[in-house]
Amino acid sequence: MSDFPRLSARDRQTLLQALDQGDLAPPYSEMALGRYVGRATARPLSVSLERLRGLGLTPALLKEFLLMGPEPSETQRASLVWTGPEEAGSETRDTGVVVRELFATAEREVLIAGFAVYQGRTIFEVLARRMEAEPNLRVRMFLNIERPYGDTTVEAQLIYEFARSFRDEQWPGRRLPEVYFDPRALELHERGKKRAALHAKCVLADRRRGLITSANLTEAAQDRNIELGVLLDDPELVGVLAEQFEALVARDLVRRVAGL
Repeated sequence: MSDFPRLSARDRQTLLQALDQGDLAPPYSEMALGRYVGRATARPLSVSLERLRGLGLTPALLKEFLLMGPEPSETQRASLVWTGPEEAGSETRDTGVVVRELFATAEREVLIAGFAVYQGRTIFEVLARRMEAEPNLRVRMFLNIERPYGDTTVEAQLIYEFARSFRDEQWPGRRLPEVYFDPRALELHERGKKRAALHAKCVLADRRRGLITSANLTEAAQDRNIELGVLLDDPELVGVLAEQFEALVARDLVRRVAGL
């Protein structure tokens, strides 16, 4: 199979996960494969897989082949992640695919920061299943709780409503994550006083791999909008990012949402 494109260890792992979850199945079109590998790789990979499928390649045999693939001599430490229209030959990966991959492969901890959460039952489905499968997996989220302009509702009520909505409408699992918020976002509007928002957006897994992204935790941002991010495979840098959030907790600059 000399014409088979060379796949990185990460591409092989992503394809194996997609096959295991039933997200990838024949026919292996360029469009379908492009969600899991760069567009430049998807085209020749599609040609090779469809040729081999005509010779009897089954999804089970494809998984065995991917498992036998050689490891690259060097690991790419950063890659572009993108949602939206792409140019032919692009080496970017889809935001939603990367997020689900980080959720599905985490073993010890997941740290998530986001400004907006919408359709969370879909976004967090893989993570909730992973939490059930890995009882020791710790998941912490740093999310924005918004006070609409001119709203005078007491802070405790806004936090209560956020927690209720998150549990009942956004989270799909039995085990709940720890959720933290920036209390400055809930300060009352006063003349001359400016509020802040928790606007950072990232997903960090096991302090080893992490996605820094413009995408919110919404279905549109994950799969349709034009969004840009960087996937890091760099334990040192990802560890530093995690420590930034740890410091916010240690200094009581963020507070945990009661009941989450």
